Amino acid sequence: MDIPYQPTKIEKKWQEFWKKNHTHEPEENFSKPKKYILSMLPYPSGAIHMGHVRNYCIGDALARFYRKNGFNVLHPMGFDAFGMPAENAAIKHKTHPKKWTYDNIKNMKRELASLGLSFSADREFATCDNDYTRWEQKFFIDMWKKGLIYRKKAYLNWCPNDQTVLANEQVIDGKCWRCDTEVIQKEMFQYYFKITDYAEELLESLNTLEGKWPSQVLLMQKNWIGKSKGLSFKFKLDEKSCLLIKNIQDIEVFTTRPDTIFAATFCAIAPEHPIVKELCQNNHLPKKAISEINKIQNMNAKERSMSDKEGIDLGISVLHPITQERLPVWAVNFVLADYGSGAVMGSPAHDERDFAFAKKYHLAIKKVLRSNTPQTDTLPYIGEGILENSQNWDGLDSQEARDKIIEYFEKNHLGKARTNYKLKDWGISRQRYWGTPIPLIHCEKCGLIPQEDENLPVILPEDVVIDGEGNPLDKHPTWKYCECPKCGNKAIRETDTMDTFVESSWYFLRYTTPSNLWGQKPFESKSLSYWMDVDEYIGGIEHAILHLLYARFFTKVLRDMGYINSNEPFLNLLTQGMVLKDGAKMSKSKGNVVDPNSIIGKYGADTARLFILFAAPPIRELEWSDNAVEGSYRFIKRLWERSKNITPTQTIPKINQSKLNEKEKTARKKVYETLNKSNDIFNKKQSGYAFNTLIASCMEALNALNEQSNSSIWTEGYFILLHILEPIIPHICWELSEKYFELKNMSPIEPKEEALEIQKLTIAITINGKKRTQIQLPPNTNEKEVLKVSKIAAQKWLENTQILKEIIIPNKIVNFVIK
Repeated sequence: MDIPYQPTKIEKKWQEFWKKNHTHEPEENFSKPKKYILSMLPYPSGAIHMGHVRNYCIGDALARFYRKNGFNVLHPMGFDAFGMPAENAAIKHKTHPKKWTYDNIKNMKRELASLGLSFSADREFATCDNDYTRWEQKFFIDMWKKGLIYRKKAYLNWCPNDQTVLANEQVIDGKCWRCDTEVIQKEMFQYYFKITDYAEELLESLNTLEGKWPSQVLLMQKNWIGKSKGLSFKFKLDEKSCLLIKNIQDIEVFTTRPDTIFAATFCAIAPEHPIVKELCQNNHLPKKAISEINKIQNMNAKERSMSDKEGIDLGISVLHPITQERLPVWAVNFVLADYGSGAVMGSPAHDERDFAFAKKYHLAIKKVLRSNTPQTDTLPYIGEGILENSQNWDGLDSQEARDKIIEYFEKNHLGKARTNYKLKDWGISRQRYWGTPIPLIHCEKCGLIPQEDENLPVILPEDVVIDGEGNPLDKHPTWKYCECPKCGNKAIRETDTMDTFVESSWYFLRYTTPSNLWGQKPFESKSLSYWMDVDEYIGGIEHAILHLLYARFFTKVLRDMGYINSNEPFLNLLTQGMVLKDGAKMSKSKGNVVDPNSIIGKYGADTARLFILFAAPPIRELEWSDNAVEGSYRFIKRLWERSKNITPTQTIPKINQSKLNEKEKTARKKVYETLNKSNDIFNKKQSGYAFNTLIASCMEALNALNEQSNSSIWTEGYFILLHILEPIIPHICWELSEKYFELKNMSPIEPKEEALEIQKLTIAITINGKKRTQIQLPPNTNEKEVLKVSKIAAQKWLENTQILKEIIIPNKIVNFVIK
């Protein structure tokens, strides 16, 4: 083409065309096959980064492919808009979090549009929109009435920098997931979602996602839920201890190894256990012991797990449930108050942690298991074995003993079988302003009651002072005070706001409903049933526990409350790798960030899209390369320039395969092989959407076209290549399709088998197994002819020899065994 390639001009033209013609909006035609393609929504930080580009280009390629292949496609975008950064920015820039958020959304929308992403504009929203808040508060109230939300006082993860509570999942290596500040423990009231009520279903339904979600993500969720079966029983306090502890008579413990019950030599409890609190309050412990207890209480779970095993002898004893032997009680740093009952039995001979603790504090160690296989008697022995020193259960193997001992405890009302989970209820209170207000009211007469539905949404007041000191809502002069909706007396609003992960736990359901209905209902039932489940969900593996687990939980809760019919939110999950530069994840702190806008400005959006999909398979890490960006640009430029060989047409030219020469046949074959590869990669998820191999195949096909001069082959080849490449580099494909094919290139193309036929096969000729030469013959040539041609080709190696054996592997090898 004589006109030079001008990406800026071309891309602006088609982005305006798509917007004006609503090209990418889903249809209200529920008879068509559908695809719901969704990328994880971004936080409106103000600018997109290369991680965004990669995520959204992957999703856009899928959406465009299915759209042009006859599917009704929902490919929406929104903004996860509440959160701490907006408050921090308000302090730094002397602005309001709401203004900062919506200004950033406006800028990010412009940047995302510059990539030519085919998002539905009509269904876009921000999670801080009032309509969204209304329905989230409605769900909260329904869950409150159903008993799925409760409030209690507990030691919580507290970020001193952000001045807010964090869920356990938001503490990474002892630090705040958001600002990297060391987390401390603080006792305060907190609202909890009872996610533990769904622990078993969350675990079991992972089986339905096998082969559809990455195995690593499934394993991470299984481990986080942490199902274990064992025995729950109570250690009774001895008489002397009961004199010190007035309100508690026993300590409940859980063990997965009841076969080691006779190895128990101490009871370990969390420093936050009610017994410890009572001993401290009544001064039954020395000051040094109380100081040590306070020190452990102020450590978070991660710090405790990484510390040496430490404990404080509480000076009290419990009775072994079978032998009635007195066992000392210790407050220790390795037992957590929110795991099980906050107490365990210590069996040091058969547990590594208990063994180290017992050795350190000179506690008794009793061996009650011997190995099934010959080995030394080194302790601790933690495997399965044969019981000894265990009264009536001596000689039983571990599994049988566990069953028999549990049976004994249940029969004698000493304990019972129980299933425990590591999963904890989800703490959702945040002591910050920029979040969804919790729609509850504190009334002295009526107690804690929900807001009436007709008064929703409870909207944040905008006249707040945000200075980083505590919760602005708690200091607001008017918003905080209200009337009780039940009795009309003066009352106080709840000033905690919700964890922002609540918003991202149901946003994918909201997209299914047309925006003109958002004010009337949370979901339109027909639309919801048609679009759900999400066919392909794309995002980073860092969300494996937090977001993905919460989204699964919310889906099941909304199902049980009658809002939806889905059991799982995301049918398939693709976790894309990070974008690296110089071997490290791009970040401002490392100074290795590449601005997507600079790439688009210099080379165009199609180049950015091509590079990001060509540099590595989606599931792998991608190393940034300036040279590879240049290479992507050169390919697109060649695609543009060589289009001058096309003959304008509205249909694929009719080509007589039999009249083509070898170069023409090869070029045509390369093009149709690439078409097949495209269908395999998109429809079969071959190699996790290996777009890089598809793009490489397109490059080979273009090179093969360039090796011949048949205008019909050029035209057919371009018709097909533009069809294949449109999901990846849409702007240039639409431009060339309009110029040469009048945009008739946007529908499916069927492969032509005659173009894929192998004209000749290469057959290796070996002598005594060593390759000497090769021949080319049509497929399925008869053996007599194959041997004749092979002997001629190998004549110089067969002279003066005796052929002992002739071996033919059809269409592949002829081997002569000679003497």
